[in-house]
Amino acid sequence: MFSKEYDFKKLSDWSNCRACLILAIFIALPMLMRPGDHSSGRHEDLVIVGGQIIDGTRNPAYRADILISEGKIAFIGSIDTNSMPGMVIHADDKIITPGFIDSHAHGDPLTEDFENFLAMGVTTVLLGQDGSSPVNAVNYDHPKLYFDRLERARKLINLAFLSGHGTIRSRLGYTSPAPLNAHELNQLKEHTAISLESGCFGLSTGLEYLPGALAGEDELTELAQVVGNFDGIMMSHLRSEDDSLMEASLNELIRLNRYCRAHVSHIKVVFGKSAARGEEILSLLYQNNTEGTLAISADVYPYMASYTGIGIVFPPWAKTRTSFEMARLNRREELEKYLYNKIMARNGPGATLFASRPFTGKTLEEVSNESGKSFVEILMNLGPQGASGAYFVMNEALQEVFITDPRIAIASDGGPSLRHPRSYGTFAKIINKYVQKEKKLSLEQAIHKMTGLPAQIIGLEGRGTIKVGNYADLLIFDPAQVEDHATFSDPYLISTGFEYIFINGNLVRQKEKDLCLDCGSLLKKTH
Repeated sequence: MFSKEYDFKKLSDWSNCRACLILAIFIALPMLMRPGDHSSGRHEDLVIVGGQIIDGTRNPAYRADILISEGKIAFIGSIDTNSMPGMVIHADDKIITPGFIDSHAHGDPLTEDFENFLAMGVTTVLLGQDGSSPVNAVNYDHPKLYFDRLERARKLINLAFLSGHGTIRSRLGYTSPAPLNAHELNQLKEHTAISLESGCFGLSTGLEYLPGALAGEDELTELAQVVGNFDGIMMSHLRSEDDSLMEASLNELIRLNRYCRAHVSHIKVVFGKSAARGEEILSLLYQNNTEGTLAISADVYPYMASYTGIGIVFPPWAKTRTSFEMARLNRREELEKYLYNKIMARNGPGATLFASRPFTGKTLEEVSNESGKSFVEILMNLGPQGASGAYFVMNEALQEVFITDPRIAIASDGGPSLRHPRSYGTFAKIINKYVQKEKKLSLEQAIHKMTGLPAQIIGLEGRGTIKVGNYADLLIFDPAQVEDHATFSDPYLISTGFEYIFINGNLVRQKEKDLCLDCGSLLKKTH
């Protein structure tokens, strides 16, 4: 009925015996399990036959069948389906991979539809990024209350969370530039610890945003020690992504890596000009590491424009509404000069594309020309809180050093409502552009960067690779059919080409149609 093709996949003897036992029972008791029956809750036992498995480890693809039982991968090898009840999916000429894991995503799963992620093959997202997390929101007295509500809510995909440094700081009222005193720091550490104890996988920081930018390295060091005590990860939007400040920003995070695992979110070099500069940054990430792995981990998205609030171009002394009004009254000439120089350094006003009303879809240059006002005047009228947009500030040759490096994960930095094509196209674009068209990544490398690698970075157990005992988060597709459609002018077009998508053993999407809207799980880190 089955052969020992699974030996080379390093299954333990017990795993093999257990798999055999499951199959024996499955065959011996056909009358007890009619096609369509659910063996446990929503889980339906099924077999995938005839596919090429890319398991998420960077190992070469191999031909094998997969038995899914009780939501997990029960057997990998050769299966005779003649006597099998239940569902059999034929994956001939298709690739079977783990579901993609987006280690940097945004959105509120209580109010937003996450179909954009599912359509591009994402089965798990990590939310609570850049220092902002719903887990720590003021309308929840304790992180467990948020998690309890989420447990009861519909979950299209698997959801994991970070605690948000900026959200906690704001919740506690620590929004002034003054350094925290001992009591305030202890309060911040206590709230962080409560979040981690409640199931968060780590702490995110947004050091280029307020209030995260107010935190000095001493504060971050104290928090890193708390994160380390829970074996968590500190994921950071760096203090600056500008070319001239990259070394200083990265070295700050590398020093924090002494106390906990540290990670660079959406790595980029703003104003960087060459692939050689990208290699310099990589060498810094690899510093003092003789094993060829990153001293700190990182993720990247495959687009040359960032996305954030317009406040990113304002100086630190004019980022809040109050400080901006003070600067406009008392330092107007200095502020206008700063904005002019900042925009010109960021490739000029044509490189800022508004993503919010009333200028949605227009560049700062276009708005300036249409209104007859200077782009500086437009910015002064908007203020730092007045708009969001995409910023074309990256060099493709430089960014592709990160995109194609096998040790840097792929992540979208996207969300259901963010007006940027990365939200709807990231993972499909990696396959379509970098694997199929340009051949800059092998399919095995690309899949690892989107599955096994982010699972390892986050610390997700039982996900990210195809092996016996892991959760059956799986994709079946023909790489030649995978396409990303989202553009900067039309960013909400979903990706296509992922023929079958499984989450926790359930077939949730088939040929662009959703079959289960509540098969995802809330994932918590256990201690």
